[in-house]
Amino acid sequence: MSNTAIAEATKKLDRKGYLSIDVDPTLDLEAEIKRLKKEKNCIILAHYYVESELQDIADYIGDSLQLAQKAASTDADIIVFVGVHFMAETAKMLNPKKKVLLPDLKAGCSLADSCPPHLFKKFKEKYPDHVVVSYINCTAELKTLTDICCTSSNAHHVINSVPEDKGIIFAPDKNLGAYLQKKTGRDLVLWNGACMVHEIFSAEKITKAMVRNPDAQLIAHPECEEHILQKAHFIGSTSQLLRYTHENDGQKFIVATESGIIHQMELKSPDKEFIPAPPNNTCACNDCPHMKRNSLEKLYLCMEYELPEVVLEDWVIEKGIACIDRMMEISKKAGL
Repeated sequence: MSNTAIAEATKKLDRKGYLSIDVDPTLDLEAEIKRLKKEKNCIILAHYYVESELQDIADYIGDSLQLAQKAASTDADIIVFVGVHFMAETAKMLNPKKKVLLPDLKAGCSLADSCPPHLFKKFKEKYPDHVVVSYINCTAELKTLTDICCTSSNAHHVINSVPEDKGIIFAPDKNLGAYLQKKTGRDLVLWNGACMVHEIFSAEKITKAMVRNPDAQLIAHPECEEHILQKAHFIGSTSQLLRYTHENDGQKFIVATESGIIHQMELKSPDKEFIPAPPNNTCACNDCPHMKRNSLEKLYLCMEYELPEVVLEDWVIEKGIACIDRMMEISKKAGL
């Protein structure tokens, strides 16, 4: 590709956060993506919450922990992250010499946005002797202020790894933090952050759905609020919810997390029924608008032009990687 074409693409990227370039509507995007993947030695990592067509074309699908583990072990030259910004940042921190692409730079995270690093730094100063455990759903800069990172899959293992005589600050998700307090019995200092997707489930509508479907089990992600978790038959990370629905004898499930995971649930258990838990708005299901910014067209353009690229300052990588490495060590010891 010519330097002129790349320069023109960069100009369009600067205005948007993704490549706003017309694509031939007759183009077989899936075939082109597979071609580019082979030619450029790319790996496509996708989160469970993106559109089903993107999950289907990805090399690997997973939750935050699984994707971080895969990003750490890949020998690909280019990592294309079909997810949100903090996930691509994590991949870059694990692979500072590799090119990491994100189809849309504006695919952010409401939870990460709820914890600005400059404000958290002042909050942290109030508890100088505390260990900081941060949920992976945070910015790269916040990770530089963190001692150990965690995901919902390994969070209780991370909390339990901290000596009992040490205080713990948990950021940024107050709902996951409150759940961990009950699960581990530890007294955590919680940052007041939350995920917009998991905070708008309607307890009233879920109750009605359970009455209409008495044979259904409610399964919920621990980012949900306490009054939702109290109703749940099972609480777990995205991958744990998927595994539970596959292995459990139940035939019907009300799913209280981002509805993108239902695609994988249906693939693994085609004979079972999955009902998205209703939110407290006019939509019938709960979608993350950031995850849904990803599209097949954006993925193709991203791979064709190798833009947008996720770039981090050296000091952020050098200071932030320690908390991720510590998380990976704990996960490995726990057999996760």
